[in-house]
Amino acid sequence: MTEEKTGIGRRPFILGSLIGIASLGMKCGVSSVFAAVPDAKEALSHYQPEFFTHDEWQFIMAACDRIIPTDHEGPGALDTHVPVFIDKQMLTPYGKGDDWYMSAPFNSKASKLFGYQMPFNLQVLYRKGIALTNQYCRITFNQAFCDLPAKVRDDVLTRLEQNSVNFAEYGEADLNAGYFFTRLLENTKEGYLADPQYGGNFNMAAWKMINFPGARASYPQWIKIHNVKYPLGPVALNGDTA
Repeated sequence: MTEEKTGIGRRPFILGSLIGIASLGMKCGVSSVFAAVPDAKEALSHYQPEFFTHDEWQFIMAACDRIIPTDHEGPGALDTHVPVFIDKQMLTPYGKGDDWYMSAPFNSKASKLFGYQMPFNLQVLYRKGIALTNQYCRITFNQAFCDLPAKVRDDVLTRLEQNSVNFAEYGEADLNAGYFFTRLLENTKEGYLADPQYGGNFNMAAWKMINFPGARASYPQWIKIHNVKYPLGPVALNGDTA
């Protein structure tokens, strides 16, 4: 998970993994991005989570902060309110599993080729994953995940990613650490780049960083123009501009 281990910056790696976004050059100046969101973290501090408990919210904040940290490359997950996106997503039909096939039998050990096989929805997946990760951290480091130093949090996230934390040791038969991390990473990326109406990408800071036009109705004259910075800021689905 760390820049030292991958040899490339964390943010380019995350953005590069998203098909469609990967082809957009990150040419917008970082200083202009931060100038657009001067009160982002202050606004985040006043947000009251609708789904997550206090302890769960502290975990989400701490994890998102390490997955996409604030650095010289641009705004981080907290600057762009990614935790808000994830919290709101838990209350959607997707988060509740309303339109998922949730009838038995389940086989949580089946190949991913068979689709989602957990006997619970995304809400429960997050609650279980957070509680189990915190349990692992308290046993291993005598602290909750959110209280660990940044480098140790990075190490824990890496262990989750590599599925080297054995949730079965703490009584969980279905969810494994690697799958929990996969959902957390994907939702973090979605919140970073989604339209601001869904809670993340506060003030379109991520779009400004990658010079993405957003929901502009028409810009065909720019499609064939290469190596020239797009001069207009992004537009959100509700018509707001940045």
